[in-house]
Amino acid sequence: MNFRKGKGREDPEINLIPFIDVLLVILIFLMVSTTYSKFTELQITLPTADAEQAKEKPQQIDVTIDAKGNYTVNREPVSFRDVAGLADALQNAAKAANGGKVPAQTPVVVVNADQFAMHQMVIHVMEAARLAGYEKLTFAAQAGGK
Repeated sequence: MNFRKGKGREDPEINLIPFIDVLLVILIFLMVSTTYSKFTELQITLPTADAEQAKEKPQQIDVTIDAKGNYTVNREPVSFRDVAGLADALQNAAKAANGGKVPAQTPVVVVNADQFAMHQMVIHVMEAARLAGYEKLTFAAQAGGK
């Protein structure tokens, strides 16, 4: 048995000098190869639109269709016999709103249909507007009515 006290192990030494050298080389490379520029602001030209405002609001004819199949033109009930009769009701509503005269501007027909109204009823209004000579149609939907 050998009980001699021998040399103990020495603590390992960490040399950071090569690590620092590599970091400095990378830093110098990044500084040389990177270009820096300063933008104070970006110049953006936004589009603009100028439109002439309509001098007069176009006349509006409200056609309401309920779930039971009833038509009203400007809150006046109309009994539907045929498309030509509905076209006459549209023309009479336009004249009544213009003081008994034929309107100078083509009125806009606004169709307010109940959600349970049949599609054929809306098509009848479209045909009547075409027969009356009104080309501008707008559609709206109502959520009620049983």
